Amino acid sequence: MVALLTAGALALAFSLFLTPLFIRLFKRLGWGQFIRDDGPQSHHAKKGTATMGGIIIIIGVLFGYFTAMLITGDRISTAALLVLFMMVGLGLVGFVDDFLKTRKQRSLGLRGWAKVVGQLIVAVSFAVLAISFPNPEGVTPASTAISFVRDLPIDFLVFGTVVGIALYLLWTALIVTAASNGVNVTDGLDGLATGASIFAIGSYVIIGFWQYNQSCFGIVGDDVAYKCYDVVDPLGLAIVAAAIVGALIGFLWWNTTPAQIFLGDTGSLALGGAIAAFAILTHTELLLVFIGGLFVMETGSVIVQRAYFKITHGKRIFLMSPIHHHFELKGWAEVTVVARFWIIGGLLVAAGVGTFYLEWILR
Repeated sequence: MVALLTAGALALAFSLFLTPLFIRLFKRLGWGQFIRDDGPQSHHAKKGTATMGGIIIIIGVLFGYFTAMLITGDRISTAALLVLFMMVGLGLVGFVDDFLKTRKQRSLGLRGWAKVVGQLIVAVSFAVLAISFPNPEGVTPASTAISFVRDLPIDFLVFGTVVGIALYLLWTALIVTAASNGVNVTDGLDGLATGASIFAIGSYVIIGFWQYNQSCFGIVGDDVAYKCYDVVDPLGLAIVAAAIVGALIGFLWWNTTPAQIFLGDTGSLALGGAIAAFAILTHTELLLVFIGGLFVMETGSVIVQRAYFKITHGKRIFLMSPIHHHFELKGWAEVTVVARFWIIGGLLVAAGVGTFYLEWILR
């Protein structure tokens, strides 16, 4: 618990007090935001605002986590390192995209296929590492089974080792690309993706800590032993989640309306990757439908809009997608859209955590 609180506090202090220094540095480097020409006209006033704020969050998380481990003397866990690997890896993909935007002076950086390739490389690398380092009991951080609140009786290895591993890698890549692109799509209004990510990643502080207290590899009372979780290093996952939440809260101080700095793809892809990693390593993959419900809604609005546009040869369901822009164009103030979407995201996260706990009660 001490390590968890320390990691969160240090990461929060780092992003809260040092973000202004990074803002000045980024502006000096010319790392300013470019705005879509077809977006809401009110957004053009944001042109030139410092971007690549994800760099601050990533550094803050690394500082908070490793410093907390050093202070408390706790063990650095494999599962925690896997989350950090995913976060840094996708952050690098996003950084390349952001850097090309600032260099080319346009709102488009990496081509779509190039960004997906980068995401796939990181996702597959993560997937391989996650089943390569078993704990003393022989259990690896990730499982080849599909999970909801726990692993379901649907294991890819029933198709044989080669096909099963291939399907597992494909499944992991799907989760990672979906989650990272979901946060990326949501990052269109001041503070929207940052606040929504605080709710989503905060849920893994609760889930990880609960799994630690009910771990099959720890001391569990005989009366509830049959309910234990075979998750590797859940406390390490909770500590990393706390560090990310702390960094996000400090960053949100400067990212809320009117934003002085944006996440950029550096931040949105990194956060989406972290959410995917937590879901995979806590064995709660399908629970992402609730925990990442706001991101699902935002991504779904884009998919539905494009599909309807093609089917009807030019008609639209929403004034503009993602759906947060639809409400902007209907006349809602930006801060109103953000606050109401935070409420929706928070309620969906509560439903996810509630479902997680309900399964334990009813089991």
